[in-house]
Amino acid sequence: MADAPHPGPRSPLAAAVGAFRRDRLGLAALCVVALFALLALAAPLVAAVYGKNPTEHYGQNEPGLLSPEGLPVLPGGGMSGEFWFGLEPGLGRDVFTQLLYGIRTSLLVAGASVVVIAVLGVVLGVTVGYLSGLADRVFTFVCGVLLAFPTLLLFLALSPIVQTRFVDPGENEPAWMQFTVLVVIFAAFGWVPLAMVLRTTVRSLRTREFVEAARAMGASRRHIVLRELLPNVWAPVLVHITVALPGIVTAEAALSFLGVGISEPIPDWGRMIARGSEVFYDDPTYMVFPGVTILLFVLAFNLLGDSVRDALDPRTRR
Repeated sequence: MADAPHPGPRSPLAAAVGAFRRDRLGLAALCVVALFALLALAAPLVAAVYGKNPTEHYGQNEPGLLSPEGLPVLPGGGMSGEFWFGLEPGLGRDVFTQLLYGIRTSLLVAGASVVVIAVLGVVLGVTVGYLSGLADRVFTFVCGVLLAFPTLLLFLALSPIVQTRFVDPGENEPAWMQFTVLVVIFAAFGWVPLAMVLRTTVRSLRTREFVEAARAMGASRRHIVLRELLPNVWAPVLVHITVALPGIVTAEAALSFLGVGISEPIPDWGRMIARGSEVFYDDPTYMVFPGVTILLFVLAFNLLGDSVRDALDPRTRR
């Protein structure tokens, strides 16, 4: 009886997917991340079914919900069958829909920033890694300068400049401008670590046999970069994205906490925590919900990043 044919060697992508599917913690983290993304996309639909929105002042419009001091009357921050997570002290807005739309705010800023970071990091890192020489020296100098900048302090200084330069006195900064400034700042400094990693990776790949063979066959630089080098650097790009995105989410929340990120009336986790810290002793519940939400999101994304990195590393596969 003839032996059954042995399956051929699996591709690196198939091997990585197989390793990731065996990681139960990574799969659980992926489910949590997917849930957050689904809630962000379906926030208007969920809010419509729930019957509330994040901007209406329910506590001020309906008597008996807030005390004269502006605190929720019902225990647990005003939690009830009508207001699942309670009410915001003072304005009386619904906490559940604020959290729901806060996911959209965080993911929009972080997602757009990560896309720009990935494009800049890949283009510059791969190109400089292949060219070397003067381009490499200029690249190293620019990266050193950007890494020396205190990003948070720069944004604290830039925010009032943008406000006074492009917004008329007495008017609020448009939402698109707030998001654009955040994305530009995060992307302007966030591409550097990825580009440096890719530069090092490409410098080790450009002397490999498949690159030398393509060069010997007369392939152009563009062909070598796009067809030979670029397909071999997707793994560090994917790992960097899964690690950078939660970092941007927490950075955006920190800026809003300090009052220079996303402003009213756009729902934002950082601003919710800032408001919760002001009324913590009287209503600790309001601060718990955004704090726990950020914790779960960042923890899930960090665990997902660890699992992706392990799955892409051949040394960790069993």
